[in-house]
Amino acid sequence: MGEQKRKEEAKHEFIFQRKNYKFMLIGIAFIALGFILMAGGGSDDPNVFNPEIYSWRRIRLAPALILIGFAIEVYAILLNPNKEK
Repeated sequence: MGEQKRKEEAKHEFIFQRKNYKFMLIGIAFIALGFILMAGGGSDDPNVFNPEIYSWRRIRLAPALILIGFAIEVYAILLNPNKEK
C-alpha cells in the first residue's frame, strides 16, 4: 500500500503549461534574432576603420530586440495559463 501511494505522489508533472513554452520559444527567437543582427560589421584589415559597426541596426535595433526577448521570457515564466477569466 505504501509503495503505490509513493508512486502516485511521484508522478511527473511539467512545471509550465504548453502556453508558457510557446512564449518561451518566442522570447528565445527574439533574443537569437537580436544577436544575429548585432553580429558582423568588422573589418578584415585592422588598419582600416569600418563605420558600419555603428549602424542603426547594431546600436538600436538589435539591443531592443534582445531586451524585448528577455521581457517575453519573464512574462512566460510568470504567466498562469490556468487562470480563470
